Amino acid sequence: MRTRTYYRGPDAVVTSELFIWRTSPPKVFVIRHLKRVAIVRYDVDRSRPHYSSVLALALWPIVERPVFVVTGVLAVAVPVVAVITYWRIRPKRWELQALYLDSEVVLYASTDARVFNQVARALRRAMEDRDPDHTGWDGEVAA
Repeated sequence: MRTRTYYRGPDAVVTSELFIWRTSPPKVFVIRHLKRVAIVRYDVDRSRPHYSSVLALALWPIVERPVFVVTGVLAVAVPVVAVITYWRIRPKRWELQALYLDSEVVLYASTDARVFNQVARALRRAMEDRDPDHTGWDGEVAA
């Protein structure tokens, strides 16, 4: 049987036989040994503190002049708007996780949704072509 390539990119290769994540060193998985493949999504850098709004709130009681009040309001409003904007557009990290030879592994991870979806779709196709009745694909899980 001839090896078919489902995806070939700078960070991963998916063939009918192998899944290769081009890291250093590369991680190579034999597709027929993959079970319980799932997509997991994480929010990246969730715990970074934002000190500017804390500083503005700490200085608030010592403000007496209107110019300081306006400056204080801006000192609070600008970081709050920035934080809200960041939380809406913050990067996400997607992972392909699986059971490989009885060990939980991360097959692939990326913050680029388009590329990640291409790799995940290629892996799904490779697994479906290998065994149409039982793909071993669990679906998507958000974390």
